[in-house]
Amino acid sequence: MALEMSPTASKESVGPLRALCVARHSFLSEHLARYFAQMGIATTNAVGLDSAAKAAADASPDVVICDFDVLASIPLHAWEHDVLLSSTPVIAVSLTRHAEELQLLDVNGIAGFLYLPTLEKAPALRILRAAAARPRYSYRSGARAPRTVDRS
Repeated sequence: MALEMSPTASKESVGPLRALCVARHSFLSEHLARYFAQMGIATTNAVGLDSAAKAAADASPDVVICDFDVLASIPLHAWEHDVLLSSTPVIAVSLTRHAEELQLLDVNGIAGFLYLPTLEKAPALRILRAAAARPRYSYRSGARAPRTVDRS
């Protein structure tokens, strides 16, 4: 029996990076979706955390691009317990705040940050692709194998 091996497909050959753009109101979420779509990213937009969960189920995004103020001002309990959103990397974006202005406690669980007024396409795509390419981990209590140490 012959076994055929084919090279694994890259993200580019499978299709464009898929992003869910989330903001507090439709004007901003639509703006984010258009902005990143111009970079070649397939975007879907949602308003607020509740509609983000439904949109994520429909769009199956590689990454979530979310207005930083949404992440910093609303408890994310529902998002953290959502099967899809809890394992999708989040990139915070802002039109008004620089990365150095963020408090350390504010960025817990955020894979990256983009300041939109000075954002350039190449670095933005690098950050988004890196976040989307990270392995997806899930926590399973009691399912971890014991750690072994080689003492040779």
